[in-house]
Amino acid sequence: MSATSSHAYGIGVMAIIIGASVGVVYYTSFYLPESLAKPQVSEEILNPIKSTMIDMIPGSSSPEQQDNFMPKLVGLQLGIDNHVVWNNKDTTPHTVTPDDESLEDSYSGPFGSPGVVKPGESYEFTFTEPVDFHIIVHHIHG
Repeated sequence: MSATSSHAYGIGVMAIIIGASVGVVYYTSFYLPESLAKPQVSEEILNPIKSTMIDMIPGSSSPEQQDNFMPKLVGLQLGIDNHVVWNNKDTTPHTVTPDDESLEDSYSGPFGSPGVVKPGESYEFTFTEPVDFHIIVHHIHG
């Protein structure tokens, strides 16, 4: 190998290393933090005046039960009562599961209890953007 081709090879390797380094710095310094950042949400929406309480009533584990959640229908207003607490007042575990399991709030994340809500426990979620949702009842037999 001649000195000229060896020199050109070294310049090519250095250009690849520098290019890769610039790409890594850009990705970790600019792209990644921006893509992982949560959106800006006003304090009024993050800390509403009051919370909306929904009870999973005693007997709601029965398929014959008509009223599984009380109140059955709620209307939320951002900044007023968009923090929702589901309280399990039944004697069996339940889940809070939306019809559309891909429902996700851009600030609070995926909507729906991460597992079962045991008797006496609760699941909380703060909605930060307008959305229509419907909860389906899961009867857990065991």
